[in-house]
Amino acid sequence: MRNEIGRRRWLQAISAMGAAGVSGYLSEVLAAGDLPPGLHRVDGSATVNGKPVQSGTKVNLGDRVATGKGSSAVVVMKGDAFLMRADTVIEVRGSGGLLTDMLISTGRVLSVFSKKNVSVKAAHATIGIRGTGAYIEVDANEVYFCLCYGEAVISGPNMPDKTVVTKHHEQPLLLTGQSTMRAEPGPVRNHTDEELVMLEKLVGRVPPFMKDGQYPLDRY
Repeated sequence: MRNEIGRRRWLQAISAMGAAGVSGYLSEVLAAGDLPPGLHRVDGSATVNGKPVQSGTKVNLGDRVATGKGSSAVVVMKGDAFLMRADTVIEVRGSGGLLTDMLISTGRVLSVFSKKNVSVKAAHATIGIRGTGAYIEVDANEVYFCLCYGEAVISGPNMPDKTVVTKHHEQPLLLTGQSTMRAEPGPVRNHTDEELVMLEKLVGRVPPFMKDGQYPLDRY
């Protein structure tokens, strides 16, 4: 019964995204249940290491990926997947073919990670995560961090490490201050459960909030 509920909610999520969400190509791959690593959707413009790219471009560890104005891109790195919004720059690092570190220079990224340790550097904040979904915005004055589900440890200048555990967006935070970082409560904003479902599906998983049918599909 739970599997059937999950399947129906997955189909509802895809339907809700419509033409602006998953493309026809991506829908076919999702149906097949397999998606090779790389850059799999580009709406607008994107670059890898400064060179213009299109959907289908391979992304390797050590690469720097950027989206242009009014653009977005989906990146898959084995068990990890990212939805990059406009004017976003990330660098993916690792070893043995596995992602271990991600640097977000600027912009907005929704991410889902497999159950391994990954360190995310976002301005003055360092976020250690494992098997989570997370949304991060980086600008000149603050870092916005929503741990959509899972566990994370946040560290920054002159601030005690802060452990966050959530099931469904319970503790969004604003990370402010460069010499002394502060973690203050913030709103839930600018990301959706439908997007999390889509990213997890790309790497063969279902978000934990869908497994027991406890939560509705929400938009923020």
